[in-house]
Amino acid sequence: MKRALVSGGSGGIGAAICRRLAEQGHEVLIHANRGLDRAEVLAAELQAAGHCARAIAFDVTSAEQSAAALEALLEDGPIQILVNNAGVHDDAVLPGMRAEQWHNVLDVSLNGFFHVTQPLLMPMIRTRWGRIVNVSSVAALAGNRGQVNYAAAKAGLHGATKSLALELASRGITVNAVAPGIIDTEMSESAFDAAAIKQMVPMQRAGRPDEVAALVGFLCSDDAAYISGQVLSINGAMY
Repeated sequence: MKRALVSGGSGGIGAAICRRLAEQGHEVLIHANRGLDRAEVLAAELQAAGHCARAIAFDVTSAEQSAAALEALLEDGPIQILVNNAGVHDDAVLPGMRAEQWHNVLDVSLNGFFHVTQPLLMPMIRTRWGRIVNVSSVAALAGNRGQVNYAAAKAGLHGATKSLALELASRGITVNAVAPGIIDTEMSESAFDAAAIKQMVPMQRAGRPDEVAALVGFLCSDDAAYISGQVLSINGAMY
């Protein structure tokens, strides 16, 4: 049984990823920040189904909180599967965007990526096996009005993904990014109505969180051992 950490694991896509990894036989560490109650409910659900899961909480933007939490987790052994799913929106067109909107969104996606990933690497390297998946967005590839900060943050993950993949390729560790389009979650429900989705998405529907989770689950499996440094879109043929 391998240990898997999913940051932002209490949200719609994150929870689906946690369920998929648990079904694949891994111990799942469900990370949350403000949503610890939802993470605990999900952990209890997975435990009731016979899986190994627990909820943890820390702020990925805090180097100190992240280091302390991860140090405690590593006392029980290396974490060999990491899904960097934590991310936030704070939308505004750039002429009207406040500095804190810019910094907060980049802080979670990019500094959060560093704070969570870097401490786990040496223990992972020693096992000669690892899977890192960074959850990005179609906005990072195609852009989106009102999301210059979000698109920049997620596009930054693409460069980090490709570079880290090169660094770890000889160590049995793959690093990939998944870029979902419009996915049926609470976040997307407030942003897109059915008519807008039909106009924007050639498949004329939103994707499901479990469809994203299936792709992430595959990338975390032995079958994906030769896939690394890639950004894989899952967006219903949006572009």
